[in-house]
Amino acid sequence: MATLKQIRQRIRAAKNIQQITRAMKLVSAARLKRATDRVLEARPYADKMREFMQSLASGGNLPSHPLMEKREVKRILVILITSDRGLAGAYNTSLIRRAADFIKSQTVPVTMITVGKKGTQFFSKRGYSIEESVTVPSSGARLSDAVQVTRKARQMFENGEVDAVYVIYARFFSAIRQTPQVVQLAPIEAPVSEGGVSGDYRFEPDSASLLGALLPRYFQTLVWQSMLESTASEFGARMTAMTSATDNAGKMINSLTLKANRERQAGITKEILEVVGGAEALKS
Repeated sequence: MATLKQIRQRIRAAKNIQQITRAMKLVSAARLKRATDRVLEARPYADKMREFMQSLASGGNLPSHPLMEKREVKRILVILITSDRGLAGAYNTSLIRRAADFIKSQTVPVTMITVGKKGTQFFSKRGYSIEESVTVPSSGARLSDAVQVTRKARQMFENGEVDAVYVIYARFFSAIRQTPQVVQLAPIEAPVSEGGVSGDYRFEPDSASLLGALLPRYFQTLVWQSMLESTASEFGARMTAMTSATDNAGKMINSLTLKANRERQAGITKEILEVVGGAEALKS
């Protein structure tokens, strides 16, 4: 049974942990607000790009472009977006499990571009092919990170090193809900317009030039949106995890304090009984 001194040491340790988790919760909450604002600001742009692609596709047959080239899939590239740090609940675990399941379901070789150390560490230790790994700062992914990943993925697809590109990320819904998603990036397929309305368009400049400028931007937008969603999801998961850890530490402190008081009371009672017993012995 633990002594009073050991219980007090455990109380001090729990209070130190509670202070750390509370600080991490506050930091994550502040970063989550900024990350959520970035996601909400970027979504309209991504939606407008999608609408423009629908409008362009409804204008007739699109000219050929390297990013739209469909060929027999002999090798797949997976862009996995995780975090650099842990203490985020099941955030990284769910993404890694989703990526592992996706890779196992493929019948062709899969190579990876990993964003975040957690995904890199997991798959590199298990012998998976990692073409490139990108680390992100603690404040979240930057546009330069998206540009780097996009450039590498485009180069591999257009050079024929891979025949399909997918991104696996966590879509942000709220601080307590983040859902792993698998989205195909290449070959790019023009989104189907709802209602199937078609029209006759005259392009200025020509459709090939317009597509050459639009598709790379559309590809990068999808990657950047995935990173923003993942950043917000990471901070939301970490804030939730640290809130739970702080509450659990508080419960542990209360339980240990009650136990310490009982031990102290039992010790005092024992000392009183010894004094009374000694006094009675002297009388006799």
